[in-house]
Amino acid sequence: MPSKRILFISNGHGEDNHTSHVIQTLRQLCPSVEMAAMPIVGEGKAYRSLDIPIIGPTQIMPSGGFFYMKRLYLLKDFQSGLIGLTWRQLQAVLQYASSCDLIMATGDFVSQTFAYLTNRPFVSFISCLSALYEGRLRLNPLLWHNLNSSRCLAVFTRDSYTTSDLKRQGIAKAQFGGIPALDRLVPVGKNLYLKPDIPTIALLPGSRMPEAARNFCLQLQLVIQIAKVMPESGFQFRAALIPNLMEQLDDIAKSQGWQLTQGILTYSLPGSSAEELPLVEVRCYSDAFSDILSYSNLVIGMAGLAVDLAVAIGKPIIQIPGQGPQFTYQFAEAQTRLLGISAQTIGTGPATPEILKQAAQRVVETLQDVDYLAKCQENGPERFGSVGASERIARFLLTSLGESYGVHTSLETSSETWFRCPNL
Repeated sequence: MPSKRILFISNGHGEDNHTSHVIQTLRQLCPSVEMAAMPIVGEGKAYRSLDIPIIGPTQIMPSGGFFYMKRLYLLKDFQSGLIGLTWRQLQAVLQYASSCDLIMATGDFVSQTFAYLTNRPFVSFISCLSALYEGRLRLNPLLWHNLNSSRCLAVFTRDSYTTSDLKRQGIAKAQFGGIPALDRLVPVGKNLYLKPDIPTIALLPGSRMPEAARNFCLQLQLVIQIAKVMPESGFQFRAALIPNLMEQLDDIAKSQGWQLTQGILTYSLPGSSAEELPLVEVRCYSDAFSDILSYSNLVIGMAGLAVDLAVAIGKPIIQIPGQGPQFTYQFAEAQTRLLGISAQTIGTGPATPEILKQAAQRVVETLQDVDYLAKCQENGPERFGSVGASERIARFLLTSLGESYGVHTSLETSSETWFRCPNL
């Protein structure tokens, strides 16, 4: 009997990331399942890194998938061939889906509509939608129709509040999923050269170039302002960067007036002698995200999913808006509503020198506010729930495929568990 086949459809870089963790768990639970993917936004790097076949055309658009932040970006996407690309992607999905047993769609209206149009059973993960933004999730009529169709087997959500909200609205098949990436947010033992008893601040500038480089330059300017007002005992800074950004550190250092030595950025005040210690240093890593996030006391975040993960494990977030296309004030403000008290956004537009000074003072105040830090520890888990999202979703996919059973080691409990694993 041939192996079961699943097609994963996602429309967004964060959505690709969520799905990639589900795929990794599926491979552990049931290696015989065949998998392919159609990333609608970007090149699908998360899939390619796992050697998952991409079934249709991909292209990076000017907006990076964030045209809703500024309508001008949507016009640029149209000029770059967005409509034709989407049509070719849909045709590829419809052709490939005829050989699939199940579809999983991660994202909003676009990916869910693609899944619905295949006429195959599908599982929905509306990872980018949440009732936490406005207190109630307002679904457009077409998306409501897709999720309520008999072909939609389940609607997974990122947070339990949205699950309850959808059930109140009549979508009984809504289930809490969580954040799949949280399952693998485990320190790997990277030496961060941390000094004990000194607060650690993480810098997360995002993962989309060239915006991430612009964001990091802004964060370095903020670090200088923090260094001017921080307590005498000081803070220590660690930056979690993507490899492409690490490659540009020398140019960034020169443009911002820093010195770079083996991944360590140092800044000295103008007029300082060579014998004087630098005002501040930032150690940069491209392979220590989990360690940096886990051991930080506060995060300066200009990202989406990475900031969600930080909040989920109880970290306070300071956000400064950038130029975009993703991390604008509109995005940061929406993040604040999603993340609750854990996130503070400074300024209402692209950060100016005055906003950076305000943000620096807020960083110092936040790290000295013991009661607030304790509330952040409570807020994150309350909003995003426990780990295990990738296994919850993967097991549902396997149950939906059905047919035969196997014994495997549970990823959560390390005990033998029966579950559906087709054609082992």
